[in-house]
Amino acid sequence: MKTALSIAGSDSCGGAGIQADIKTMTMNGVYAMTAITALTAQNTTGVFGIQESTPDFLKQQLDAVFEDIFPDAVKIGMVSDSELIRVIADRLKFYHAKNIVVDPVMVSTSEARLMKTDAVETLEKELLPLAALVTPNIPEAEVLSQTEIKSESDMEASARLISEKSGCAVLLKGGHSVSNANDLMINGSTLRWFRGKRINNPNTHGTGCTLSSAIAANLAKGNDLETSVQKAKEYIEGALGAMLDLGKGSGPMDHAFCLTNKNI
Repeated sequence: MKTALSIAGSDSCGGAGIQADIKTMTMNGVYAMTAITALTAQNTTGVFGIQESTPDFLKQQLDAVFEDIFPDAVKIGMVSDSELIRVIADRLKFYHAKNIVVDPVMVSTSEARLMKTDAVETLEKELLPLAALVTPNIPEAEVLSQTEIKSESDMEASARLISEKSGCAVLLKGGHSVSNANDLMINGSTLRWFRGKRINNPNTHGTGCTLSSAIAANLAKGNDLETSVQKAKEYIEGALGAMLDLGKGSGPMDHAFCLTNKNI
């Protein structure tokens, strides 16, 4: 069985972070493992507390995984601190990790800031050059490219800047009102739009985590980057389209929408 590692924060409400990653990777047919960068106290209405892992303990988690069950892909989500980012980059280089997908989580769906300002620069310098793909949304891409994005042409310019600076492919997600759930991928000289329909579902907690984990899972199974993105988009459309409605705020998706066992 193929394997994938999520390096991310824990979401106590289960809709985002490592909980969403485990569900997504499992439903996409790979064995999921985790290294926790932070514990969060959060639910669908907001983030109420963050307790970061220490660099030494994060290193221990990564060593424990890589030395026993080597991951076929790695997804990196919430990492709020520069020193933690350096530990991740060091271990990924040490173990020659492959199929690395970085979701640069800067702000939660409930608009809580999840990354310190200095950590953004460390992410760009230490982590993105190791990645096969980075998956910013529009606000995150504006930070990474230092440009304003108001149109699809702005998305193309921003994605090119990020790709040129980092050396990795970029999937710029258009769900933040610029386009109708259309995402743009820049991979070297290749530009491709992944067109999608906007699903009228207010419960979008964990969409970024879910998409990046689904991409990593499909890379782990040997799919190329474009195929992995397409399959991930199909999965997230199904999870959103199931119209799960939990919590008082922006709730989670139904990650297990495609389970067919009626006894569950």
